[in-house]
Amino acid sequence: MRTIIITILSVLTVDQLLKLWVKLTFHYGEKIELIPGWFELQFVENPGMAFGWMLPGTTGKIVLSVFRIVVVSGILWYVIRLSKKHVSKLYLICLSLIVAGALGNIIDSLAYGVMFDKGSTFDEHFQDFIGYPGVAQANGEGYAPMLRGNVVDMLHFDREVTWPSWSPIYPGETRELFPPIFNIADSAITFGILLILLFQKRIFTDPQDEVVVTEDITPAAQEE
Repeated sequence: MRTIIITILSVLTVDQLLKLWVKLTFHYGEKIELIPGWFELQFVENPGMAFGWMLPGTTGKIVLSVFRIVVVSGILWYVIRLSKKHVSKLYLICLSLIVAGALGNIIDSLAYGVMFDKGSTFDEHFQDFIGYPGVAQANGEGYAPMLRGNVVDMLHFDREVTWPSWSPIYPGETRELFPPIFNIADSAITFGILLILLFQKRIFTDPQDEVVVTEDITPAAQEE
């Protein structure tokens, strides 16, 4: 349980501190270049799932928020059960990363709409979520009800590449290598899943299968 708690709290702390700093200091769409031509902070809000995926409208937002809560509750229950058994510590860390990432985005959906006075809102005319002017304040005025707050995203790989002319996709076009803007919580979920895929043999090997039974080859045994 100590491993689970430390992993979850560490991810949540870093994720929320960065989100709060960006939300309270950045104008919507503002950018800060960290590694020129490769990586930047760019403040946007995501009304949907990881990497900007979403269901349309406010109903879709509520459905996604409830779905997050149900899924993370199930995974957390599963992790707590596993902690009482002899399972791979790496597996517990991977699942804890996934839980922490999901919780980080759930906090945004639950609280940010109530905490802050500004946030991107759904525009019926454009049938999309649009940004806002100025910098948000945490004054409790609220821009959306609970479960309808937006997730704060800011991490962006802005490296552009030119696809070769023979490429089956985007032939000859110059595009960003990885367009989605994401956050620490998204990264934790992705990293946890990748670790499970990369080390699944180590994670899911039964410790009893690794016990090597050697034959008794002492002289007494040979005489018998």
